[in-house]
Amino acid sequence: MRSLLQHSIVKYAVVGLLGTALHFTLLAALVEWAGFHPVAGSVLGFTVVLAVSFVLNKQWTFQETENGKQAGYRQFMRYSIVSGSGLCLNTLIMYAAVEWLHLPYLLGQVLVTVVVPVQNYLFNRNWTFR
Repeated sequence: MRSLLQHSIVKYAVVGLLGTALHFTLLAALVEWAGFHPVAGSVLGFTVVLAVSFVLNKQWTFQETENGKQAGYRQFMRYSIVSGSGLCLNTLIMYAAVEWLHLPYLLGQVLVTVVVPVQNYLFNRNWTFR
């Protein structure tokens, strides 16, 4: 089990599961209790998870070794660009699911969860934290 947790894809998946749980929790709370539109709730949840997952991925998944403020700033900017593209994809999928296909918003978020993490992992592994 320990050697399995040494692989970045497994670590990324663990961070992703935590982020997904947080995202779904925030989405449901914002829609059900705060009256947000599902797309807006998903965007806000995504934004919160961005900060949490950056720290976890930097420190644990990719075990970043670059030192200095400049390196950290550059990585955060790259991570933000990757996450921004993920956010656009998230928003597009949620909008299509809720507004065009009239699916329940949580099912729309499941579709997001299938597509966006794969794209984000590939870009983060090969560009942000290479």
